[in-house]
Amino acid sequence: MTGQAQTHAAPTSSAPRIEAIELHRIEVPLVRAFETSFGRETVREALLVRVRTDAGDGWGECVAGRDPFYSAEYVDGAASVVERYLAPALLDARGTTAPARDDFRSAGVPLAASVAPTLAFVAGHRMAKGALEAAVLDAELRSQGRSMGESFGAERGWVDCGVSVGIAPTLEELLDEVTGYLEEGYRRIKLKIKPGWDLVPVAAVRELLGPDGLLQVDANTAYTADDIPLLASLDAFGLLLIEQPFAEEDLATHALLAQACETPVCLDESILDAATAVDAIERGATSVVNIKPGRMGGYLEALRVHDACRALDVPVWCGGMLETGVGRAANVALAALPGFVLPGDTSASSRYYADDLTEPFALGTGEHRGQLRVPDAPGTGVTVREDLVREWASAAPVALAR
Repeated sequence: MTGQAQTHAAPTSSAPRIEAIELHRIEVPLVRAFETSFGRETVREALLVRVRTDAGDGWGECVAGRDPFYSAEYVDGAASVVERYLAPALLDARGTTAPARDDFRSAGVPLAASVAPTLAFVAGHRMAKGALEAAVLDAELRSQGRSMGESFGAERGWVDCGVSVGIAPTLEELLDEVTGYLEEGYRRIKLKIKPGWDLVPVAAVRELLGPDGLLQVDANTAYTADDIPLLASLDAFGLLLIEQPFAEEDLATHALLAQACETPVCLDESILDAATAVDAIERGATSVVNIKPGRMGGYLEALRVHDACRALDVPVWCGGMLETGVGRAANVALAALPGFVLPGDTSASSRYYADDLTEPFALGTGEHRGQLRVPDAPGTGVTVREDLVREWASAAPVALAR
């Protein structure tokens, strides 16, 4: 992989004006329980943001979980900070007077580019900020008749899909689940691991996949430096990567693991923006980066992380957070950029949901087996099913206006 970031600018346009912001809390049942080292989920509790502008509406999805286990952010906190601080700040802003970053990634979407600087007075809360930016970006691109893929610089019409497999009750159930995903056509398997659930399940799935099947593991910070020898022994299974085995602040131990094993070390929770990505790469703590826009505060910063990694010849892939079709559509568009050379967690809707919040994402067939099509309609390219937003509501919607 080579190359620098593109340098052309997207067409400019007058920015819409935000007139109202709505918050919708919903609970969507999962088709099967999803377990990681943090816990077990049977329902996806989600916060949706709808931004109403004088040029049309846009939707964004907050990727925070029900509890502050994966991240310090969680749904109740995200809803509160949006309602009390972030939404009022956007509604009070006048046009695009906020000092948006002067780079080509901001060209053509001046309103979306103004979101991050407008909200910078609030420390942290990247997932909440990212949901607002996504909704504004969706509205702005719809008003221009441009898709997210076009705006981002997508180079592919289809993206390779991997699937994330949670910790199963038994080895037999794990293998049955993985077999089902292989039959559906997924091009890569990611196994969640934790102490006591690592070498045996990885060995079993490797045997099932054969030597050429794409396999990686995700530890979600569950290990310590004492586990470096155990993690290094995973070299025997020909993994694509080991994802985030240690605490997000602990770059030093990740660098030690990278020196002790042949399997590439990938960072997820540690990467908050382009600066932290470059720092981790230069320290030798990672040689692959998982890009999750919500964790980085939005898609514009995720694009900068992609560009920074590509300039350093570091491959990236798109992580998932059990998104509904709202977030999945934007992630698929992002995954079509040239630096995304590994299959991401952009699974089909049916991986998690019997019924999706938008038209469902389904794996392709024939030459596109194991791939998802990149939406090419304006904005995210999908339509939110407002009947399901009402049916799945777990709280009364909150509306804020100028």
